[in-house]
Amino acid sequence: MLKAGIVGLPNAGKSTLFNAVTRTHKAAVASYPFCTIEPNVGVVAVPDERLARLEQIFKTGTAIPTAIEFIDIAGLVKGASRGEGLGNQFLANIREVDAIVHVVRCFADDDAAHPMGALDPIRDIEVVTTELVLADLDAAQKRAEKQQKKAKTGDKEAQAELALLGRLLPHLNSGQPAVTLPVHEDEARLLRLFQLLTAKPVIYAVNVAEGDLAGAAAHPLVQPVAAWVRDRHDAACVPVSAKIEAELGDLAPAEAREFLADLGVAESGGAALIRATYALLGLITFFTHNEKEVRAWTVHRGAKAPQAAGVIHTDFEKGFIKAEIIAHDDLVKLGSVHHARETGHYRLEGRDYIMRDGDVALFRFSA
Repeated sequence: MLKAGIVGLPNAGKSTLFNAVTRTHKAAVASYPFCTIEPNVGVVAVPDERLARLEQIFKTGTAIPTAIEFIDIAGLVKGASRGEGLGNQFLANIREVDAIVHVVRCFADDDAAHPMGALDPIRDIEVVTTELVLADLDAAQKRAEKQQKKAKTGDKEAQAELALLGRLLPHLNSGQPAVTLPVHEDEARLLRLFQLLTAKPVIYAVNVAEGDLAGAAAHPLVQPVAAWVRDRHDAACVPVSAKIEAELGDLAPAEAREFLADLGVAESGGAALIRATYALLGLITFFTHNEKEVRAWTVHRGAKAPQAAGVIHTDFEKGFIKAEIIAHDDLVKLGSVHHARETGHYRLEGRDYIMRDGDVALFRFSA
């Protein structure tokens, strides 16, 4: 299962947001730094209305969503790259995740003092980013020193790494994250081997006060963050209110919808964040069905039919023959598999078929 790590400065609302999106109370919430020491882990269903529509068609009574693992990581402080606070542990925990959800504080709260005194979201982002970049700079320098010896022996891989590191080191030294370094396909493969913190995709969760969520896009603290993220990082930015998400977790679905409507909000920020994280990781969803359940599955965009079959069971990939495919929208429009077959919307696809988001699939395989 893919993992997203929730990071940010102390008292940014990370643990509150974690508890809300995972619908748990695993993470302690308190107004002092390092309330979270050991990372908390929770599995989060990816909201997808298509699954409910398919369940209505197949009438199985069971619909199983796809999921992401969220990890609440201890708050970072200035100097973490040198071991300040829980620096070494913090950095090690980030290294284990596939993507980073960076919680940025855009709310005032006298009961939860800002660790740096005053609200300044751009400064906060830059503190976290700088510490990650410094950690990567140290790791990249050590790798370059190691590969120089191999390169002198004529090792082609080491020479290719040194060429990439020759561009990467000044890039990091200028304070820019590795993910913004332009690379071609071969370099991207090498970059993954470096396991750099700032090479991971990032989504910024802008945490606002309850009363500010409806108009978050125009909020004077949110607008500069959105501009910074767009111009400096080319990443996603999602406004959330951790406090609202925490309240929603204790409500029935109908009550939650009514509560959001009263606030002038169409959708939970937590749901938007989960979907944005899913998209950030380059994932798509396909669906399967049988007499017992309809189910959502996750594959990377660009995956072919045998790889998708392998997500269900390795034997399906090994013995793959064909895939019966219909698009979710076509199936909903037609109302049944029988009608879809009659009208030619059900297709037989082979090994080279590239899965599309929303495909409903039945895999044929040999035992």
